[in-house]
Amino acid sequence: MIDILYVEDEPSLAMIVADSLEANGFRVVHCSNGDEALASFNNARPDIMVVDVMMPVMDGFTLATKIREMDTLLPIIFLTAKVQTEDVVRGFRLGGDDYVKKPFKIEELIVRIESLLKNSPKMLFGQKLMIGDYMLDSLKHQLIYQGEALKLSFRESELLRKLYEQKDKVIPREEIMRAYWSHDKYFTGRSLDVFISRIRKYLSQDPRIKITNVRGVGYMLTVD
Repeated sequence: MIDILYVEDEPSLAMIVADSLEANGFRVVHCSNGDEALASFNNARPDIMVVDVMMPVMDGFTLATKIREMDTLLPIIFLTAKVQTEDVVRGFRLGGDDYVKKPFKIEELIVRIESLLKNSPKMLFGQKLMIGDYMLDSLKHQLIYQGEALKLSFRESELLRKLYEQKDKVIPREEIMRAYWSHDKYFTGRSLDVFISRIRKYLSQDPRIKITNVRGVGYMLTVD
């Protein structure tokens, strides 16, 4: 089932759209502002986001900017009554994949969702990533090596996925902690080191895979 993170501050519209999407076979998580949506995104990655632009607390453009710092592949559709060319251009430049103008018909939104999902890397390759001789199934949170599956925690799975999707690039420690532990006041940089050490151990059967600690900056995964 496809998971949609739907962000809309107008209650009656949100209820109609969410109910219509669910009636068409989607699973919908609704948030009423950008702060709620960012927290939901950090807890469980959706397959696609449908985001109203004009919202209180955090607007849709700001939310998309924050999402793109953590995930460059997630399809994002903006919903808005702002129809000026400069608004549309801004939405695409901030990382939006489509722009639906209000008012809209639910059939149009569904067609646009299906079109983006059909061409998204996540749907093309499913939830499975080949990391050297390992396969990461981030849907089941499993790391598979030579037919043997190791169960990962959600955060271990998401952290490894993030490292691989940005392989050969240094990911700042602060970015990782903000993405996965922003609401955990007890989680420290030392705790992150423990997670990285654990993941290194999981991947130790393939010596080509390295997770390098760039002192004072962050971590980088490479596959020789």
